[in-house]
Amino acid sequence: MKLPELQKKTTLDKDLNKFVRIEQATTETGQQIVKVGLGVLFLAAVWVIATIGYYDIALFPVKKNAAFVVGACIIGGYMALNIGANDVANNVGPAVGSKALTLVGALFIAAIFEAAGAILAGGDVVSTIKKGIIDPSLMPNADTFIRAMLAALLAAALWLNLATYIGAPVSTTHSIVGGVMGAGVAATGLDAVNWVTMSKIAASWVISPVMGGLIAAAFLAFIKFAIYNTEDMIAAAKRWVPVLVAIMGAAFSIYLVMKGLSKLWKADLWVVAAVGSIAFAISYAVVRPVVAEASVRLEKRRKAVSSLFTIPLICSAALLSFAHGANDVANAVGPLAAIVDAVSSGGISDKVGVPFWVMVVGAVGIAAGLILFGPKLIRTVGEQITKLDRARAFCIALSAAITVIIASALGLPVSSTHIAVGGVFGVGFLREYLARTQRRARERARTAAAAEGGAIAAGNPGPEATLAWEKQRTKLHKARDRKLVRRRHLLTIVAAWVVTVPLAALLAAILFHIFNAFA
Repeated sequence: MKLPELQKKTTLDKDLNKFVRIEQATTETGQQIVKVGLGVLFLAAVWVIATIGYYDIALFPVKKNAAFVVGACIIGGYMALNIGANDVANNVGPAVGSKALTLVGALFIAAIFEAAGAILAGGDVVSTIKKGIIDPSLMPNADTFIRAMLAALLAAALWLNLATYIGAPVSTTHSIVGGVMGAGVAATGLDAVNWVTMSKIAASWVISPVMGGLIAAAFLAFIKFAIYNTEDMIAAAKRWVPVLVAIMGAAFSIYLVMKGLSKLWKADLWVVAAVGSIAFAISYAVVRPVVAEASVRLEKRRKAVSSLFTIPLICSAALLSFAHGANDVANAVGPLAAIVDAVSSGGISDKVGVPFWVMVVGAVGIAAGLILFGPKLIRTVGEQITKLDRARAFCIALSAAITVIIASALGLPVSSTHIAVGGVFGVGFLREYLARTQRRARERARTAAAAEGGAIAAGNPGPEATLAWEKQRTKLHKARDRKLVRRRHLLTIVAAWVVTVPLAALLAAILFHIFNAFA
């Protein structure tokens, strides 16, 4: 091909590539507009449901502040959308990243189990002040309380929306806690805040990810040394995989009793222990013959052994979603129920009942937010922080359940979001450490072998050149190791965690003063 023709073809290829990129960008923008439009339609439906619920279903002796109630329902629906878009990614992200579930399958399972957890186990009574952050008795009147809760709810929702936009999975509980604190301070002053509780929540910023990361890394290290690094990998898998899955069965059974069903049933310690023991025995009895049969066809490769964790991963995604829906729906409907109760009773209660239609708004909102806007955070957690296979994803899911159990037993406040993401980072940093250790061991072995063989060739460079070359090689290896955990995501996520409570508090304080001005 002649040079002019080659240049012409190159120019044409560049133009075609630009056209393709423009077309892809246009398609993505159009899809985003459609998703936002569907979200707006959901909020419009909430508006209609709230109006009907307020005037025809809920029992209000005094019909007043209708605008506040309907507005609170819309903001509660908006909060639920953002919970689904941001927080649910932690439950299904590892399963999607390891290819145990497709993105569509994960969205389907998570949406169903999130909604089921919220409706069936979300509880018919919630706290008006999340986690006792402020003292409601210091509120001067019910109207001030209503505006404070409205500001807290909207501030938390706005921050979650921003965090989702920048790709940072954050704690919805910390968001609403920050909103309640900021609105409470704006309404009554610093004395209203329970600073002991706030210090415990601040400590959970460190406790949650560290515990999650250490436990996930510990299980992954066990799998590597007890299964992968043995002479007979298949025999080791037959021995240990049923035990690991049985541990997961016990952990998730205890997790569901302690967290997922806690609003319906307060189990004694011995009951929790019995449930865990029975689940371990049943899981082991069921899984052992299945693994034994599957091992006959397995190849002696890590990928093949890792596939044995597929079904447990899918089950864990479903159970985590159920427990999350049961617990975190209160972040959307708690302040909303408090506003509805304050309007109807004219007073402030520590605990309030939740009308069924309010719980449905929260449940459907979480599921809708997950389906419309959740894929971005699911990909971040499952694919973009570090590469996950099914064994690594299994360790992260198991870590999430065990960490919550330990923290609950010790009375430590932890965030499921921080635990799951901490588990992802723990697995990634363990991979870096093991890769670095193995490389150094190989280099020492080669150096020793070269020394024994008298491998100092006549053309060997001088000591200064050798030292410079070694330094350059070390830099290249470090750069390669760093790619196992993407630092950009680490810095973004940690920064978002740190600013969640103070930023939500600041937003809530500003919104409270705005509402006061218009009131």
